[in-house]
Amino acid sequence: MSIQALRRVAAPHGRRPSWLDGCLALALLGISLVHTARSGGAWAVLDVALVVPLLWRRRAPVAVFSVIWVLAAVQGLIEKPTFAVAALLIAFYTVASATERRTAVLAAMALELGIVLVAIKTTTGLDGALRTFIGLSGLATAAGVLGINVRNRRLIVAGLRERADRLEQEREQELALARVTERSRIAREMHDVVAHNLSVMLALTDGAAYHVHDAPERVEAALEQASRTGRQALAEMRQLLGVLNDGPAGAELSPQPGIRQIEELVEQVRTAGVPVSYTMTGEVNGAPAGMELAIFRIVQEALTNTLKHAGPGASAYVTLTCFDETIEVVVRDTGNTSRARGSGGAGLRGMRERAAVYGGTLEAGPCAQGGWQVSAALTVPSVTSAAVR
Repeated sequence: MSIQALRRVAAPHGRRPSWLDGCLALALLGISLVHTARSGGAWAVLDVALVVPLLWRRRAPVAVFSVIWVLAAVQGLIEKPTFAVAALLIAFYTVASATERRTAVLAAMALELGIVLVAIKTTTGLDGALRTFIGLSGLATAAGVLGINVRNRRLIVAGLRERADRLEQEREQELALARVTERSRIAREMHDVVAHNLSVMLALTDGAAYHVHDAPERVEAALEQASRTGRQALAEMRQLLGVLNDGPAGAELSPQPGIRQIEELVEQVRTAGVPVSYTMTGEVNGAPAGMELAIFRIVQEALTNTLKHAGPGASAYVTLTCFDETIEVVVRDTGNTSRARGSGGAGLRGMRERAAVYGGTLEAGPCAQGGWQVSAALTVPSVTSAAVR
């Protein structure tokens, strides 16, 4: 059942007489007038007075019940009750379905009092009075039970509606949190992509400007590599921005880089003028794509910092060691150890966040023998834990 349907069902009684109340009152009045046709016009007026208040039973159930009870008592004192007294049962049903239980109990006591008086006045003998009392009490009990059941159902539906509204709010909050998380992820990706590729392009163009007169062939190669790096950065940026747009159904994005692309990354940095040594020990078994992406971005950011801060003549060493349950990555260079490298910017914070996602830690700082080192250890998720998630 939708939330809108729950709201319609659980809505309180309307303030205006509904067409159902009009039809009910008209039918009851018609039957009553047929039964009292031979009694004269005065009885017809009293029947009309008994039935007409039902048009307002939804708006003021207690007041309508009280008015009909008084009119029924007057009719019972003057003569035998007519069929129009059934309006009292309808009014009692409305009280039981629309008011608190205490009010319904008081209305039931008043109704039972009227039934006792009717049973005494309209019958002769104890057996007749007892049969009349039991019959009318049964009708009153049925009306009360039906009204209480309707009220309970309305309360249950109202509770379901409240729960549905709460679930909808929680779902909106979860979606908002997911959007914030996705923005943070995309921001880290864009930082890593832009910072690395711009650092490579700057190193290449600086080298080209340095050799523009004495080695034109090296200038040409550097510019070609800078062009390829720029196109690669543009492609990755389009891929990231494509996540934010509503693409066509079934559209597939190119795969994210992983451990196998680290060699290409190292070669790119070598071309930019920094000698890089890359060593990989062990096999990658069971590492999810997200973990491989995190390792790639950690290496990328560390090498980017080497390009930006290590200074001329520096070299770098990348070591990747794969164990059964962990993957360790170390990026070390022989450059300077200025404070700017450890200022805790977005790059270092992003590397730590990526490592923390996979239960790992990351340390960055100067080496004892000189230079700078970034080391991280990420835990490979087990099949059991992945299944539980």
